[in-house]
Amino acid sequence: MKPDILLIEDDLSLCELLRYNLESAGFAVRCAADGEEGLMMAVEKAPDLALVDWMLPLVSGLEVCRRLRKQTATANLPIIMLTAKAEEADKVRGLDMGADDYVTKPFSPAELIARIRAVLRRLRPAFSNTVLGFADVTLDTTTHKVARAGRSVKLGPTEFRLLRHFLENPRRVFSREQLLDAVWGHEIYVESRTVDVHIRRLRKALNGGGARDLIRTVRSAGYALDDE
Repeated sequence: MKPDILLIEDDLSLCELLRYNLESAGFAVRCAADGEEGLMMAVEKAPDLALVDWMLPLVSGLEVCRRLRKQTATANLPIIMLTAKAEEADKVRGLDMGADDYVTKPFSPAELIARIRAVLRRLRPAFSNTVLGFADVTLDTTTHKVARAGRSVKLGPTEFRLLRHFLENPRRVFSREQLLDAVWGHEIYVESRTVDVHIRRLRKALNGGGARDLIRTVRSAGYALDDE
C-alpha cells in the first residue's frame, strides 16, 4: 500500500512538480489549492502525511495545522510545513502549532522526499516494515500470515486489508466512510453498515480463545485499534 500524501499548496506549478516527483518515488498524492480545501480533504480521508504550505489562501498553513491537531481523526497525523520563512522564530512557531518537520523554500524534491521518509519512519514505522505489529498481533505483508500471541489467525481478504489498515495507523479513529475508502476503494460502492459486518468478523477471528478486544468502538465516530 502506497503512503498517501496530502499536499496543500497554492502554487500550481510547484504542486505539479512535487506530485510528479513524489509519485515517482512511490507515494500516492492528493493536492489541495487552499487551506479550506485541504482541511476538507483531510477530514474526508485522513492521509498518512500532510505537506502544508505556510502561506495559503482562505485558511493559513498554521491554522490548517492547528485544526488538524484538534480533530480526532487527524490528531496524530504527521505534518511537514513548507515555507519561505527561514527565521528561527518562524520555525519554532510552526513546530509549536503541531508540525513534525519544517522545510524551507527553495528545496530540492530529493530533500523533501528524504524528509518525508524520515518522518514516516519515525511516526509511521509500518511503512518500513514487512511485519506489522501491535500489542500481541502480528501481520506479515509478504506471506499474508496473521498471528495473535503466537496463535495463527485465519482471515478473509477484506478482514486482512482492514487489519492491515488498522496496524498501519494504530490508535487512530476511522469513520465507516474513511474505512470504506481505505479498504474497499473510492470506485466501489458499498453501504457503510458493511464495515460493521467485517469488523465483527475481524473481532471474532482475533478474539478467539478469550483474548481481549483490541478494536475500540468510538460512539458516533468509528473504530480504532487500541490497547487501552
